Amino acid sequence: MTLDTSVEARPHRIVVIGDALIDELRGPSGTREFVGGAALNVAVGLALLGEDVTLLAMLGDDEAGGRIRQYLADHRVRLVASPSELGTSRAVSDRSDGGEPRYEFNDAARARRIRFDGEARTALDAADLVVVSCFPFDDVAQSAELRAAVDRPHERLVIDANPRSGMLHDRGEFLRGFERLASEALLVKVGDEDAELLLEATLDEFVARLRSGAQVDEPGPAVLATEGRDGARVHDGPIAVRAGIVDLPGRVIDTMGAGDATLSAVVHRIAVDGMPRSDAAWSAALGEAMAIAAATVRHEGALLRRPPEGPAFTS
Repeated sequence: MTLDTSVEARPHRIVVIGDALIDELRGPSGTREFVGGAALNVAVGLALLGEDVTLLAMLGDDEAGGRIRQYLADHRVRLVASPSELGTSRAVSDRSDGGEPRYEFNDAARARRIRFDGEARTALDAADLVVVSCFPFDDVAQSAELRAAVDRPHERLVIDANPRSGMLHDRGEFLRGFERLASEALLVKVGDEDAELLLEATLDEFVARLRSGAQVDEPGPAVLATEGRDGARVHDGPIAVRAGIVDLPGRVIDTMGAGDATLSAVVHRIAVDGMPRSDAAWSAALGEAMAIAAATVRHEGALLRRPPEGPAFTS
């Protein structure tokens, strides 16, 4: 896979909205911590791909919040932080028994709230693209505030549902809130685990439901569907393309950031070239994303990586 090595005239202004937290991984060999959160991973990934990125997220005034602030500064991501009375969000992934991981979220993560005023609205008004990931769509008031803060969603809004069972308060309301905004979006990303958690259905059923939910007189959103080991596919009007996992040297070490890296790569390609409008354009964008995801999972943590033949990062 040969990636585009062209130098852009200017970075594109992208605002990412969602979670920023500390990932605590417990396993047989001990405990490790990483700066993480789906939205944070996407924001940093886009910055590594050369974009001008602002992250809207909630942080506490504590040691963990300070670590996240420094990490974002190191990767040249501007932060517009909403305050948290409960401190900084934390996710604990427990693999101590060697089996499937068990996830727990602290009170701050479960009560996350983002303010859409002042600096946040200024950043959103100036953005070329707005990306939302792991947002509390089951908070009706907060979902309404998000919609009011983003104009022209069909031209510039990208949404990743990214529900987490440990953060959900009302699964039905989350689905309704997500689908309301998704129906107006440019691009929506969903995965097979999202379909199971939100609908107890297959990914195909979820994709069909999203594509049929467009507003009157508006085309439905393009849908980026990720399927783990089976790769990813895009459905955009009559276009349907699929890309498999890219085989790179080295073993898979950590799949934590695969979906976020995929989304970062696709959003970057949309920012550079505009929305793909043909099978060939979508195939190229999706193939590039799969190569970046394959490189990412060959390292520990969720930091976006590039395949060996890809362009050098700008940061």
